[in-house]
Parts: sequence; structure tokens; C-alpha cells
Amino acid sequence: MTLPAAVTDRLDRQMAFLTEADKLKSVLRHNVLMDLSRAENVAEHSWHVALWAIVLAPDMPAGCDLARAIAMLLIHDIVEIDAGDHSVAVAYDPDEIAAKEQAAAARLFPLLPPDQAKMVDSLWREFEAIQTPTAVYAKRIDHMQPILQVFLAPSWHNGHPEIAGHTLTQGRAKRMAQDWPELDRIARSLMRGETPPDSDLMRRLRFLAEADRLKSVTRATRVLSGARHENSAEHSWHVALYALLLGEHAKRPVRTDRVVQMLILHDLVEIDAGDAPVFGTSDAAATQDAEQAAADRLFGLLPPAEGTRLRALWQEFEDNQSADANFAKSLDRFNPPNLNIAAGGGSWVDYRVDRARFDSAVGAKIEAGAPILWQWIAPRAHAMIDRLQAEQA
Repeated sequence: MTLPAAVTDRLDRQMAFLTEADKLKSVLRHNVLMDLSRAENVAEHSWHVALWAIVLAPDMPAGCDLARAIAMLLIHDIVEIDAGDHSVAVAYDPDEIAAKEQAAAARLFPLLPPDQAKMVDSLWREFEAIQTPTAVYAKRIDHMQPILQVFLAPSWHNGHPEIAGHTLTQGRAKRMAQDWPELDRIARSLMRGETPPDSDLMRRLRFLAEADRLKSVTRATRVLSGARHENSAEHSWHVALYALLLGEHAKRPVRTDRVVQMLILHDLVEIDAGDAPVFGTSDAAATQDAEQAAADRLFGLLPPAEGTRLRALWQEFEDNQSADANFAKSLDRFNPPNLNIAAGGGSWVDYRVDRARFDSAVGAKIEAGAPILWQWIAPRAHAMIDRLQAEQA
């Protein structure tokens, strides 16, 4: 069945933006991972702050729209694809940076269909203006997360505690003592090398610190350039962004906000269980047992009510019975082929994938929740797989 031209054109534009967004995985930040192993990139930072928004939702200001705050945090740094990241530790001209980011927005957002370009632009501008309760919540998280990424780490990178401390006490996060006093007290206590008293907020922060480890879980799929394998945190950001923009293509009506949250959470268990490549040879039953044990441990770090709620959302994704889970699973299968095609084959080369394996392991899942997406990707994927097989023959 051939898709109508209008549907194809719309999907072409949506995918042009989502493909371009992959470049955010190659924009480095001044922050480092909590194990100090490497610099963090902007895509995995964007995933982490979106997770922060979900987990810290009990402390949202009145009038905050959680779904919109998460959407803001998923897209807030997209402009850094062109404009680059600007550390608080380095002096810069704010007007010059603003101009660069405006130019980036003017190039990137119009890649989308006009209605979605307007929606993403509105989210980004609201976040930058910090005038609504939703934007205030998102900005507070964006300001505090890097600080606590330093102070919650087992050891501190040379020079980073001084930068984080200055940001907290004199820089852009200095209003936290007034705006979010409990979080500010915890941050200052950690800065002094103290152990803060146990509390629900401290439990949430420990969970969020543990989540940092997802940035070190390597996947079979490569980033768009093919230069390296992606990690599960930046994958989770990218597929959540897919959900934000592609919900209209679900087989059944879905709640986009729930699908986005599922996909932000869906791979957390890989911190303990590791990634199981679709075309790999891992034991499915053993993987499932390992992931359930990981879910017990990780969601058990949270206060009971919140841990139960987020564990249930993760389990809904795993069970794949609801419309939201069906679509989330489809997107989780739909994202990697797009990267493999852009990278000239990617993991399909490594696993010598043929059409039959692809259609069974990937196509069936995509089609189950989003037949339109399958109709769009199938000819592109088949053409690439056929080419690869001819080259390998």
C-alpha cells in the first residue's frame, strides 16, 4: 500500500528534523559524567533533565504543566546543534549567543511541518522567557541538575566543585534558596561535603544520580555519523523526541505525554541488565529476569508511592498491551533503522541482517503500533539491506 503524498511529505519533514536532531549527541558540555569518565553530551543531558522533571514533579510550582515542561526540556538545547554549548565557567557575550541561538532556531524548526515548527518554537521561546510556572520549573531543573551532578558524584572533577558552588551561591541558581529551599539546602550541604538527612527529596535525588549510569550503557546502533555507538540515555532522549512529534501516526489514539514518559523511562533497567541488541543472541528469558530485578532495585530507590507509579509505567511498556505501550514499542523499533540508514548500514552490517530478520524483529513491532511508519520506513530499509547484502556477497 502506498502512502498518500500528503502523509509522505509530512513524514519526510518530521524525519528530516528528527534526523538532524541526532547531531545533538555530538555537542559536548563542560559537565562530565558522574563517574568522571568523559564529557557529557547535550542529548544525554536533555534526557536526564526530562527525567528530573518527571521524578521531581511533586515539587512543581502551582500552575505547572508537567507534560509541557518535559517537552520543553527535550527540545530546550536543540539550537546548540548550530550554536554550541556555553559553559557558565567561560565568559561570553550573551547577546552574541542569543543571536546564534535565534539563527539556529530559524534554521532547525522550519524543517518540521509548519504547525509543528510553530509548536516547537513556542516551547523553546517560553522556556527562554521564564515567564510561566511551567518554564520556571523547567529552568530551575536545567540550572540545578548540573550542580547536583557534580556534588552527588562519588568524587569530584578538578575545578568543577568551585564552578558549581559559584553557580549555586552567586550565579544563575542563586534564587534557589528562595524558589526551592529544600533543594537548595541539600545542594549546599553536599557542597560542604556533608551527608544530608534522609527525606523523600533526597531519595529522588539518589535515584536521579543513579540514572546517570545509563549514559555509559552502549548500544549496537551507531549515531548518525557512524563515528561511534550511541548510549542508552541519548537513545532514550531521541526516541522520546520521536514520540513528541509522531503521535499522530499511531494506529490507535494515544496520550502523547504518557508515551514520552514511558520512553524516557524504558531503558533505565539497562543500568543493571545491559542492552540486549535486537539482532543479538541473548537469552530472552534471562534478559527479562535481569530487567525485572533491575526494576525492583532502581524504582525501589524512590519513595514508595512514586516508585510504584513509575515502575507501573515501565511495566506497561514491557507488557505492550495498551495503545500507549504499542506505540512506544513501535517508536523504539522505528528509531534505530533511521540511524542505520543514515550511517550507511550501521549495526545491520555487524549482524549481517537480511530482509526476513528485519521484517520479523523490527517491522512487525513497528507495524503493530504505527502501520504508517512501517509503510514509510520499509522501502528505505529494504533498499539499504539489499545493497548491503550485495556488497557482502
